[in-house]
Amino acid sequence: MEGTVVAVVVVALLLLLVLKSGMRVVNQVERGVVFRWGKALPSHRQPGITFLIPFADRMRKVNVQIVTMPVPTQEGITKDNVSVKVDAVVYFRVTDPVRAAIEVQDYVFAVGQVAQSSLRSIIGKSDLDDLLSDRERLHEGLALMIDSPAAGWGIHIDRVEIKDVQLPESLKRSMSRQAEAERERRARVITADGEFQAAQQLANASRIMSDTPEAMQLRLLQTVVEVAAEKNSTLVMPFPVELLRYFDRAVRKIDADLNPDAPQPPQPPQSPQQAPAPASDPAQAQAQESDGRP
Repeated sequence: MEGTVVAVVVVALLLLLVLKSGMRVVNQVERGVVFRWGKALPSHRQPGITFLIPFADRMRKVNVQIVTMPVPTQEGITKDNVSVKVDAVVYFRVTDPVRAAIEVQDYVFAVGQVAQSSLRSIIGKSDLDDLLSDRERLHEGLALMIDSPAAGWGIHIDRVEIKDVQLPESLKRSMSRQAEAERERRARVITADGEFQAAQQLANASRIMSDTPEAMQLRLLQTVVEVAAEKNSTLVMPFPVELLRYFDRAVRKIDADLNPDAPQPPQPPQSPQQAPAPASDPAQAQAQESDGRP
């Protein structure tokens, strides 16, 4: 009887050891790929507790989280013959754990190599302006180039981004001079446009004041008020030159009426009259002599 109890206990312990040796825990961020006698099963194990056949099954865990992998700086020559250095970052994750464990030995290293070669290819096919300004299109093209071979490995490329574009120092100086010249051109155009608009407004104002002389007087009074507000000791009043000329002519007229014998001021010389051109026709010359003209 005691021997039977001991045998039962031993068998129970052996079963527990067998169950423990075949029990595995798969984390939430992992998937289990089971190899039975060296042959991969078609379906992978989900997160949780899973049981394997002792001495027959072997499980490999594959992480399905998004992997952030920086691409080392790649040096290349753009389409417009400019030497640049570009680095990028790739975001990818495993969508098929069975293929990721079977089709490629190290999928992280493989994706990194494909990303480097694709980045160099993108540099050679693009212009410098595209690398600096049109990056969204380059990101899409780079992701498509990397995703094409990675899809056969059970890898999905979520996103590819170019982080930095390093330019030669001489090119940076040239670009800075170009940008400075462009800003200077815009500033000059804006200044000229402002002068043009101001000239137009002044021309309109002068036409309005010429039609209404009272406007000039109001503008003069307004200027006087603005100058007086500064509390200056000296006030300069503009005086129309036409009014002075009017007073000058009036004084001369009064002097001429009072002193008719006084010498008159010299008049400006007049241009001499041109002599009539000689007539080329003899009949016309004879007619002039008959009329008493030279």
